[in-house]
Amino acid sequence: MALCGTVSKENFNNIPDLELNPIRSKIVRAFFDNRNLRKGPGGLADEINFEDFLTIMSYFRPIDSTMDEEQVQLCRKEKLRFLFHMYDSDSDGRITLEEYRNVVEELLSGNPHIEKESARSIADGAMMEAASVCVGRMEPDQVYEGITFDDFLKIWQGIDIETKMHVRFLNVETIALCH
Repeated sequence: MALCGTVSKENFNNIPDLELNPIRSKIVRAFFDNRNLRKGPGGLADEINFEDFLTIMSYFRPIDSTMDEEQVQLCRKEKLRFLFHMYDSDSDGRITLEEYRNVVEELLSGNPHIEKESARSIADGAMMEAASVCVGRMEPDQVYEGITFDDFLKIWQGIDIETKMHVRFLNVETIALCH
């Protein structure tokens, strides 16, 4: 039960749009992740207050036409850091193969045509691709330890995260027209 003025993880169970999302648990967890709340290197908050909620929502702000290139890049980096934290479930600063497998399995869990073993193969192939992008050619006995945040930035280079990861809010002009 949340205190007055706070939201708990259980409150997110009442959001219809999240109900069918296969990575719902990861999304909800991201709202309570102390790294995303800018409150520490790891762990989860039991509840969030309004200020915490605004902090999380700031990751979803759209790119503003008044932003200069430096601001756009900072916004992009923050969005990607939020996503990175969703994958890095143990907060060790690295997305391991096992963590990535869990995400892929969750994403594909609603598809009856893809078995768990196929999802694992997809994750394994994607991790090998990440290794080739981030490390380059690897020796046969070399082990890729996982994706660091710098690696994550390389992988997402050229992908338009800015327009895909945002929430549109009503602007003042729109609100004035509603009255």
